[in-house]
Parts: sequence; structure tokens; C-alpha cells
Amino acid sequence: MLFTTLPVLAFPVIDPVAVAIGPFAVRWYALAYIAGLVIGWRWAMNIAKRPGSEITPEQVDGFLLWATLGVVLGGRIGYVLFYNFGYYLHHPVEIFAVWQGGMSFHGGMLGVIFAMLAYCRLSGIRFLAFTDVIACVTPVGLFFGRIANFINGELWGRAAPDFAYAMVFPTGGPLPRHPSQLYQAFMEGILLLLLINLVRWNSRVIDRAPGTLSGVFLIGYGTARIVGELFREPDAQIGYLVGGTTMGQWLSLPMVLFGIGVVWWARRQKAA
Repeated sequence: MLFTTLPVLAFPVIDPVAVAIGPFAVRWYALAYIAGLVIGWRWAMNIAKRPGSEITPEQVDGFLLWATLGVVLGGRIGYVLFYNFGYYLHHPVEIFAVWQGGMSFHGGMLGVIFAMLAYCRLSGIRFLAFTDVIACVTPVGLFFGRIANFINGELWGRAAPDFAYAMVFPTGGPLPRHPSQLYQAFMEGILLLLLINLVRWNSRVIDRAPGTLSGVFLIGYGTARIVGELFREPDAQIGYLVGGTTMGQWLSLPMVLFGIGVVWWARRQKAA
């Protein structure tokens, strides 16, 4: 049986382990997290240096450890609760086996939000002014994370036998599939980064209407994730939900709605 008459792109098989020295191994996935945090940290400090900034580079610098803990702990807990709760309920020790994979963006986002709430309260920082700075750089980490998903050959797309740019993934069976990790890297990383920073560069909302950029991030990511899920194969243990939707789409819809509310509130405060 022929699945397609179109040429299929070869999957560039890359060793998930970037560097190995004896028993010690550094994976591309770990490097993606490190790159996203470090580049985002340095860029956020630069944004905080602008004249008239309410947030100082020192305040951003002090948040790096908080952000790291929020991403890792929130991402893991979110995956356990949202995507595989039944399994971990019967295998609780494996919750701590993060090297086996299993991280959730929505959980990581909630982890970072809680970290920012605690950090801003302890440091006397206005919360939305701080979240706006972090929102400007967050797509950097999303981009690297999706590229790492692609390198690992995981979270591949739906079967696309009639699509010219489909790939056969090593763990995805014989069918050519959408390289949805690359679609999501483009939408959630590059496009979202440009959108948020174009809004920042073309206006003074980061100073005049704190919360606007945070709302734009929520709307932009939620929309990009909902669209990206149309091409991505849902997690096997969950499958499709009502109406052919996915868990990622259901978790992203409240982000869009909440983001619209945040932008409306921020603009209302500016007018007042």
C-alpha cells in the first residue's frame, strides 16, 4: 500500500545526547532549557535598562533562580496532573524521574506565575510591570524547547500522507507526518516574539499600561497553541477529546480569554 505519491523529507536523526563524558550525559533538551533561561535572562535585563523603566536589571537578575524552579517544578507537576495523572497515581516515585521526559508548558507557565507573585511580593515590585518584562523574552525558551522536541523525534504531528513536507519519525510508525514541532517553534517562538516586541517597540505600553504585553503573550501563545494542535498528534494516553479537540487546546482557550481580559483591564487603567 502506498501512503503517498509525494516525496517525503528525511528526518535528520540527531543523537539526543549533545555531550557525553563517561556516565555523564548532557541532552539537547536540557541545553534548550538552559539556552532559553540564559538568553531570556540577559535580554530581560537589557529591557529593564531602558530609561524610565520601573523594573531594574538587578530585580531581573534576582529572579533567575525563581524562574528556573518555576519552569521545572511547574512543568513537571503540570504534566503529571494534566496529561498522565492515572499513571503517576500508581507510580508516584516516577514523578521525580524528569530525565525520562514529560513536561507541560501550561504547568511551567503557572509555576513561573506563582514564582513571580512570590518574588514581586517579597521584593516590593509591581506584579504586572514585572510580568511584562518577562513576557517579552519568554518565546525564546519556547522556540528552543520545540527545536529540542524535534531533535528528540517526539511530539510529532498527525499523519499527512499527501503533504509534500511530511516526515517519517523514528517513533511515529510508517506514516509520514507533519513536523509539527517546527510549526510550533515558528508560531510560539519566532512569530510570538516578534508580535510582543513590535507592540513594545511601537508604543509605550510597557510603561503606560502595565499588563498589556502580558495579555498579548497569553492571547498570542494560546492562539498559536490552538492552531498548532490541529497538526500535532495528541498524547496517546489521552487521545482526542470532545469534537476532535485536544488537551492542549482546552488548556490554551482560558489563556486567550484571560489574556483578552488582562489587555482590557490594562487599557482601562491607562485611560483612568
